[in-house]
Amino acid sequence: QEGMPQTLSSTSMFTPCGFSPHLHTSKEGEQGGLIFQDGNLTSASLDALIQHLIPTTDYYPEKAYIFTFLLSSRLFIEPHELLSRVCHKCIEQQRLDDPVLDKARIRKFGPKIIQLLTEWTETFPYDFQEERMIGHLKDMIHRIAPCDEAYWKKMNQLLQALNQKLATLSHGQEGIVKISTTVSDKLVAFKTKPPSIQREILSVCSDPYTLAQQLTHVELERLSHIGPEEFVQAFVHKDPLDGTKTCFSEQKKTSNLEAYVKWFNRLCYLVATEICMPAKKKQRAQVIEFFIDVARECFNIGNFNSLMAIISGMNMSPVSRLKKTWSKVKTAKFFILEHQMDPTGNFYNYRTALRGAAHRSLTAHSNREKIVIPFFSLLIKDIYFLNEGCANRLPNGHVNFEKFLELAKQVGEFITWKQVECPFEQDPNIIHYLHTAPIFTEDGLYLASYESESPENQTEKDRWKSLRSTILGKT
Repeated sequence: QEGMPQTLSSTSMFTPCGFSPHLHTSKEGEQGGLIFQDGNLTSASLDALIQHLIPTTDYYPEKAYIFTFLLSSRLFIEPHELLSRVCHKCIEQQRLDDPVLDKARIRKFGPKIIQLLTEWTETFPYDFQEERMIGHLKDMIHRIAPCDEAYWKKMNQLLQALNQKLATLSHGQEGIVKISTTVSDKLVAFKTKPPSIQREILSVCSDPYTLAQQLTHVELERLSHIGPEEFVQAFVHKDPLDGTKTCFSEQKKTSNLEAYVKWFNRLCYLVATEICMPAKKKQRAQVIEFFIDVARECFNIGNFNSLMAIISGMNMSPVSRLKKTWSKVKTAKFFILEHQMDPTGNFYNYRTALRGAAHRSLTAHSNREKIVIPFFSLLIKDIYFLNEGCANRLPNGHVNFEKFLELAKQVGEFITWKQVECPFEQDPNIIHYLHTAPIFTEDGLYLASYESESPENQTEKDRWKSLRSTILGKT
């Protein structure tokens, strides 16, 4: 055990929804092919890990283990194959193929296997969009049901709950207003005309508190659709022990995660568009101050994703170059926010604020205090670096379980946060605007910016000229 590479300490195992810091209390050493260190499971062969997942008449795996293994196993084996192996081992171990079943024994085993299948369907419902998964589920119940009528009922409850969850998720995906990628550089031509052609944010919502709450609605709605497994599936490489194929031959199942990143980008560009649109300096300054107030309220709510998008939009160079406009803005509040989201020290200030919000969330009495919406692309980046930084397997072929405990800790925290019910009333009008208002491309933003405040130097002058001809068809 000495020569094993030490990667991440898993002793700081997070304890939200029933996570426990120790997966085992055994001493150092090995147990059934599982390697322990300081009472923590650090590595094992894939077979030993699968065996450790399987309940028996007198054993049930810990909740933290189930989550960690189901989350990470997909890097090595597809979910339907894993479930198939679990079922086969249960059939073997509990002799479910015998012509005469040992009823007393199966009554001890039954509730445990049903519990395992329930946890799997509740935490990773997307795994069960596959027919094969449902097939294994039903087969298992058919085998144990003759020993106890109640198993049929439990099975039906499980399938009903699963169907409902999958229906909600797919309905939710359709129900999310399709993000409009209509980029409208032609708006620039309207800058000098009456503003009636283009609705602007202040005509839809002039109260920063309301807008921050509606942004929080959008964020929580989008978060709720991201399955925990998407974080792992985003990084599926070839498994070194199986050089022939990646574990996921089909397209990577990360569509909700990608849609969420698109939303962030849209919000950045929307903020920049709203600032560059107005023809008058005073109005542009007013829009900037409005967004600063919105961002500040997002910070207070715990909505760090919208906060970061707003700051990023304001820091885009077509916006930041508007010096005359900014001179009219009370910038002190903006600098405080920027300081909070400053990337130095690996986003030290933001991480401190996030820890504070997470702590508040754990002790919260109301849904409002429970809200934690992390700066999402940084969360993905953290998980990416964790994934890149340590091998999935150790040199002896064992699964590096220590790494997956750390992964489960980060993803587990996220799951807790995405389950928060939004406490604010929804305003469909504002939400529709956020998703569909036309936004400029980067070129459009630059052009609008130069039309607002003329170029400062030759480079800008040349760029302005070329943009005028390409976008406006003027020379």
